[in-house]
Amino acid sequence: MYIAMNRFQVRHGHETEFEEVWKGRDSRLKDVPGFVEFHLLKGPEHEDYRLYSSHTLWASREDFEAWTKSEAFREAHRSAGGNRHMYLEGPHFEGFDVVQHMK
Repeated sequence: MYIAMNRFQVRHGHETEFEEVWKGRDSRLKDVPGFVEFHLLKGPEHEDYRLYSSHTLWASREDFEAWTKSEAFREAHRSAGGNRHMYLEGPHFEGFDVVQHMK
């Protein structure tokens, strides 16, 4: 399994707008081979931003990488550049191979 995370520093006053963009987008993830689940996480508040993280679980790193090269990925991220005003800085990506998984 593989976890792909993007952290976002969302400027104060744009939290609701940021959440609505994510809730309203057509990610097409459910149709992507190897996709397991997605979470949008709302983190702590800081002096000039609120931390958010997108968290996707994949069957394998290869499945995630194949998605990043797909038309579905391009479609899902097509309008991302129009939202820059909400961020203190660009998203920070982190990828993790799962070493242990418990249910």
